[in-house]
Amino acid sequence: MDGHGDDLDELLDEVENKFCRNVSVGCSVRVDPKEPRKDDEEQRTQSAAKPKQSVSSVTDDIDALLEELLEEDYSDSPPRKAEAAPKGPEVKKRSSQSGGRKCCPVFVGGSAVANGVGTATSKRSCDQLRCTSCDFKVLMFDDCEWDPSCDYLFFRNNMPERQKLGSRLRRRRGQRSYACQCSWTSAAEAADLRDRPRLRWVCGKHHG
Repeated sequence: MDGHGDDLDELLDEVENKFCRNVSVGCSVRVDPKEPRKDDEEQRTQSAAKPKQSVSSVTDDIDALLEELLEEDYSDSPPRKAEAAPKGPEVKKRSSQSGGRKCCPVFVGGSAVANGVGTATSKRSCDQLRCTSCDFKVLMFDDCEWDPSCDYLFFRNNMPERQKLGSRLRRRRGQRSYACQCSWTSAAEAADLRDRPRLRWVCGKHHG
């Protein structure tokens, strides 16, 4: 900015010198008193017009120099970095199946009953059962049924170890056995869980 200040001072000095020189030139024009009055008036008109023209040209010079100074100042200043647009929170696309599908009603069934999403018209055995009482996922065993000796402590102590639970299973073709930590049952055909109120099992949603 010091260099620009010096340029401005030089410009003002140049303007002052030009302006004063032109005015003095105009004022120094002398008219011979012996000449006719008409010529005197013409000389005065010409001498008065010269300063005006000079002032106009000086003003143009000032404007031009100021424009040059502004351009230099702009070129010297570092370019502004484009401000990055604020990143809003990313919007995640919701999948049409993001929530999964639930069985309604919920069915259990034998090994011959297909697993999947059960409906009133499609009685599929739910393979995504979860107990609302013990919060365990319900395990399934095809072609097996529970031995009558099973009790609450057996499942409490052995869930979810499938190998340990297998010690109380008996082979029975067409049957399917279910168990959580607090409840168990066996089924040969599709059965609505609403008909077995002691089982606190619900569909944990089917994905995919």
